[in-house]
Amino acid sequence: MMYRKYVNFWLLAGSMLFMVACTNTKKTTYFNNAQDAVIVPNLSDTIMPIIQKNDILSITITSPNEKASALFNLPNSSFNSSTITSTNGQSGAGYLVNSEGYIQVPGLGAIKVAGRTSNEVKNIIIDMLTNQKLLLDPIVNIRHLNYEVTVLGEVGKPAVINVPSEKISLLKAIGLAGDITIFGKKDNVLLIREISGKRVVKRVNLNEASFLTSPYYYLQPNDLVYVEANKDKVALSSSFRQSLPTLLSALSVVLITIQLIKK
Repeated sequence: MMYRKYVNFWLLAGSMLFMVACTNTKKTTYFNNAQDAVIVPNLSDTIMPIIQKNDILSITITSPNEKASALFNLPNSSFNSSTITSTNGQSGAGYLVNSEGYIQVPGLGAIKVAGRTSNEVKNIIIDMLTNQKLLLDPIVNIRHLNYEVTVLGEVGKPAVINVPSEKISLLKAIGLAGDITIFGKKDNVLLIREISGKRVVKRVNLNEASFLTSPYYYLQPNDLVYVEANKDKVALSSSFRQSLPTLLSALSVVLITIQLIKK
């Protein structure tokens, strides 16, 4: 009787391992239909982060006249700035985009930035400085201080990822989150993005080579990526819960048998 329970235990354990091993490999690999001749355009040149409300921007203005340009860099110590702390402990100050999509720049006043890219805002500020003859040959640099994306679900390490370089692909974000587990759906990754105050939901198929040319290849600030569990995990989890009492019972028999043998 004990021998039979011992055998049943290992048969059950083996069958569970077999279920994992038999997972469809096509669902666990990226770009199944990719061809050697696929030409991928440089999407980074055409897709730039769109500034949203509540974003925090670092804006520095310089020119050959250092004293004159310093007047336009006062927000680092003014009440208009908002200070944040990054994951590495460093802190910085910047312009908080208000609920109406504006920032207040000393000497220039209110500037509408929400819905525009950093390059667009940079050109607007340069035009204002030159047209009003406030600075000669101004140089404007703009960076997001709170560029973050979130990756949740069936990944190795769900995380909120800070992006200091202001550019991150969906694949890199997943890689930083520990990659998709064997139980994650690569063909139905959920991407939630906020556009003009509205949340847009997109399903992305990482098994298709067409994703490499998709506008969703690069992420935007505050994007949320969620990887759902596939049917294999649901079935395995259900089977494991149903078999748990039998497994525990069989394990107890094995332990008792070992103790009797030692005696």
